[in-house]
Amino acid sequence: MTTTATARPKGTGRISSNGSLRQARILGLGGYRPERLVPNSEIVDLIDSSDEWIRERSGIVTRRWAGAEETVEMMARAAGAQALANSGIDIGRIDTVIVATVSHPYQTPAVAPLVAHQLGADRAAAFDISAACAGYCHGISLAHDMVRGGTSEFVLVIGVEKLTDFTDKTDRSTAFLFADGAGAAVVGPSEEAGIGPTVWGSDGAQWDAIVQRDSWLDVRDKDLDWPAITMMGQTVFRWAVWGMAPIAQQAIDKAGITAADLDVFIPHQANLRIIDAMTKQLKLPDDVVVARDITDSGNTSAASIPLATLRLIEDGLAPSGGLALQIGFGAGLVYAAQVIQLP
Repeated sequence: MTTTATARPKGTGRISSNGSLRQARILGLGGYRPERLVPNSEIVDLIDSSDEWIRERSGIVTRRWAGAEETVEMMARAAGAQALANSGIDIGRIDTVIVATVSHPYQTPAVAPLVAHQLGADRAAAFDISAACAGYCHGISLAHDMVRGGTSEFVLVIGVEKLTDFTDKTDRSTAFLFADGAGAAVVGPSEEAGIGPTVWGSDGAQWDAIVQRDSWLDVRDKDLDWPAITMMGQTVFRWAVWGMAPIAQQAIDKAGITAADLDVFIPHQANLRIIDAMTKQLKLPDDVVVARDITDSGNTSAASIPLATLRLIEDGLAPSGGLALQIGFGAGLVYAAQVIQLP
């Protein structure tokens, strides 16, 4: 016996919803810092500089450089494992793994599936995003939307860089800045909003302000040297100082709070002068703690914000459940900012 489906007029079908929108928050953070601590004294001769010049220009005193065995996947795995432990979420409950990086040495495949497998999340969706120093904030925004929309229950976001693989140690504009490390966060459902609206965008007119020196095709066809990352320092400095404070203020406004409600300000750790200038422009109250991890960690790009956040928590400077404004900005030029509730 056969049955015939009841005819339905075209255009009246509907996709079933997987649930109403819910809230999301960061449940736990993790990080990995390479073992090797590199003082300015190891760098100055190669760039014809001095410790005083580097400190004055960037605020950096020391930075971490990864060894041969401290690969992008190894550091990402370590940071992710700590974030899972701190969140109390079992790896089997992670639906999605997002890795923000520009220094994974393979064009394809992405590092995220490998890290997901190594952690034990073999069935999780896993992909990389390339948004440079803003990558972690992009990942938090994606995770927030996934959890709220119901496509994922728990999302592991990792920012990881081994920038020393792409640094010209003789380049006076970048050699003293770039460093290595990984930071991670577990994002999951929450009773109340724990991640505010993200303000993000790009300025492609300044695409070449921070760029890989040559394309891989040029390296192949013209037999060029390794394509290290280069930067127009003054261009980036002006853009960050004058362009990013208004973006950070928009994130505060969209979260429905004021600067006085903030407990912590966590900007991308690009340069201490940029951090101090942004803090001044935002007119943050004196009791708002400002992350300055740059001084002994250097610029770790996508890893800088989660690493700086974790350090503030571990040092007891960021209150549990407090409000933090985080903003990432970098190559592209791209940016993203949001207010979060600390785990």
